Amino acid sequence: MKASNNHSHRHSSEKQDHSCHKGHEGGGKGHSGHDKHAGHSVEMFRTRFWVCLLLTIPALIWEPMLQDWFNYQAPVFPGSHLIPAIFGTLVFLYGGTVFLKGAVRELSARLPGMMTLIALAISVAFIYSAAVTLGYEGHALWWELATLVTIMLLGHWIEMRSIFQAQGALKELAKLLPDKAIRLLEGDQTEEVTVDQLKEGDLILVRPGAGVPADGYVREGKSSVNEAMITGESRPVEKHPEDKVIAGTVNGQGSLRVEVRGTGEKTALAGIMRMVEQAQSSRSRSQDLADRAAFFLTIVAITAGALTFLIWMTLGATIDFTITRMVTVLVIACPHALGLAIPLVIAISTSLGAGSGLLVRDRRGLEEARKLNSVVFDKTGTLTLGEHRVVETTTAEETDKNEAIRLAAAVEYDSEHPIARALLETAREADIQVSGSKNFKAIPGHGVEATVDGRNVKVGGPALLNKQNIDSPENIRQAAVNYSEKGQASVYLVEGNRVLAVFAVADAIRPESREAVRLLHDKGLEVAMLTGDSRAVAQSVAEELGIDKVFAEVLPEDKAAKIRELQAEGKRVAMVGDGVNDAPALAMSDIGIAIGAGTDVAVEAGDVVLVRNDPRDVARIVSLGRASYRKMVQNLWWAAGYNIVAIPLAAGILAWAGVILVPAVGAILMSASTVIVAINAQLLRRLEL
Repeated sequence: MKASNNHSHRHSSEKQDHSCHKGHEGGGKGHSGHDKHAGHSVEMFRTRFWVCLLLTIPALIWEPMLQDWFNYQAPVFPGSHLIPAIFGTLVFLYGGTVFLKGAVRELSARLPGMMTLIALAISVAFIYSAAVTLGYEGHALWWELATLVTIMLLGHWIEMRSIFQAQGALKELAKLLPDKAIRLLEGDQTEEVTVDQLKEGDLILVRPGAGVPADGYVREGKSSVNEAMITGESRPVEKHPEDKVIAGTVNGQGSLRVEVRGTGEKTALAGIMRMVEQAQSSRSRSQDLADRAAFFLTIVAITAGALTFLIWMTLGATIDFTITRMVTVLVIACPHALGLAIPLVIAISTSLGAGSGLLVRDRRGLEEARKLNSVVFDKTGTLTLGEHRVVETTTAEETDKNEAIRLAAAVEYDSEHPIARALLETAREADIQVSGSKNFKAIPGHGVEATVDGRNVKVGGPALLNKQNIDSPENIRQAAVNYSEKGQASVYLVEGNRVLAVFAVADAIRPESREAVRLLHDKGLEVAMLTGDSRAVAQSVAEELGIDKVFAEVLPEDKAAKIRELQAEGKRVAMVGDGVNDAPALAMSDIGIAIGAGTDVAVEAGDVVLVRNDPRDVARIVSLGRASYRKMVQNLWWAAGYNIVAIPLAAGILAWAGVILVPAVGAILMSASTVIVAINAQLLRRLEL
């Protein structure tokens, strides 16, 4: 179980960036000042690789050993015998500097790792080869040194490309925001301004097909907006006056006049980018395990290299054979794949989630998702819309349901009462055309009446029927009783002395909620609901959705206690909520899932933020957590298993059988293991969320 204070340290732990991909370009340092690629870039490794490859070719051509192996004669001229030494030295000084500087950083941070191993291997090879060239008896390792550095540069180039591709979500998000906006002035005049000139309260024109330059609310116009790049919702979303629009989304066919409510760093898009970056730099337990394993393997590799040297010298092997074995061990044991195994999966999973409307704020939270066995939903605004709607309609025999809603909405057309808004929104969502009414009049404490299409119609609660002594048909009377038992309000439609219909008005259940519960059940998870509403209301919603456990009439300050109760039963609990009073429960849970459209405090308390108000996304989080963990485990096993076999081979355990690995082959095998880990991590992109 996660203790409550785990979340109290989140923000401080998030600042400890020990991930392998932070600072590639900016030179930032990671945890404890250590970052194997601090100040490096993809372009730098690519350039050094190609230059070193060109410098390595002459070292290979004029290498006497290779000439003997392949039975050819390189051109001979004064000083030609020094070509391998000259070009090997150039490769060491130009390409090897990267690893030497990296080793200095690692040792300064007291965290020796792969840079230390590579630097040690190439330094030993260089010093020994230089000594041989200057007269010491032995065989110089210039071509091995040159190929080793070149292959290492290639491996790092491939690794960094993979990570930057995984982090590409941030760059793609940044491209979504338009550079310019059209600001409306008095008298319908317009001016084109840069986005950074916009301020809250400005009215802007968003033309058909244009990107929305800032967060805001529609004041005039009707259109559909493509929000797929922000929320993952594939279908265009209809926008009407008072609806919110998000910067970076694309307008459809209609023109919109939008009042600016958020610009620059205050937009939802900027918030998404911050969360993606924060998640990719946050730590997971698996990352900690991988780092400890990489550190341990570094110590093992150095020890194995030293033992290899001592054993072969004791057995009477030549100095060049002994040093070659030691260098090969140091190279092949580099925990490169181990260091890449977790960060690359983290980068891919967080960017994959961001592209699907799942923003991972803390990697530890997503890691917990695979262990969940209970999901607790706040009811209002999460499983329900948080707004009243007509959730059920019962009519007299001669009355059509849609016609009843049309008449009732028409009567309430000019009213500001919550019941009026419920009727009007229900009609709009059902695409029922509502005409205006005449002679609107309020009946204080009882309802309203108006003339619709020449018909005198009244809308009101039970008090309206009592006041006018109107009897309702048996089916309508029974329906009202059923609504009352569910905690739903009954609203009647009356014409003359006849009751035409009764509407159940309540907080409407989201259309997606049923499927959300079913998807979680399919994954073997228990689903619970937490609400301050009455037990009758809560039980009604739970029965309709198939929820397993209900906590009703819970005060806001007691919500976290209910999460503790479930955890005390040994359950791993996710809490899904959107309000200020959900924040303590979100923080108490093993994984807090905040609805993105909820309050800022709820979003800050969550480990994962759902950009869409869609509870089905909770099941997608579980899928992403399980899939990313599988990839981490697969990569860790591969990286560890490879070294168990490779180190003894590099040390020469099969030398008696003629199986000897030269340093260049060791570098190829080490790089190949890194590529395999990278490819396996990239396969995570095939996951359908």
